[in-house]
Amino acid sequence: MARQKYPEQYQRFQKRFRPLYNALQKVGKVARELGPIDQKTSHLIQLAAAAAIRSEGAVHSHTRRALEAGATEEEIYHAVLLLTSTIGFPTVSAALSWVDDIIQSEK
Repeated sequence: MARQKYPEQYQRFQKRFRPLYNALQKVGKVARELGPIDQKTSHLIQLAAAAAIRSEGAVHSHTRRALEAGATEEEIYHAVLLLTSTIGFPTVSAALSWVDDIIQSEK
């Protein structure tokens, strides 16, 4: 069975609240364009933030986006592992399992 690129809830949000969705997309684009950080690095940073707040969906999304931007599996895992002393092993372990969800589905 083919895996959906975006979760159903995300797709429903897109359709139901199109103006808000479009505005959020613009905010992200503008924020990325404000500085010198490349797209791959920005997704690794966002992945780390998603792990810190225990957002499974955002970890999935930024893992996928980081891969699309050219990040290697090793870079993605390292971005999460670097958080161990900051957010703790249990949270890092959970985030790694969410990263695995995406990496394993891509294989």
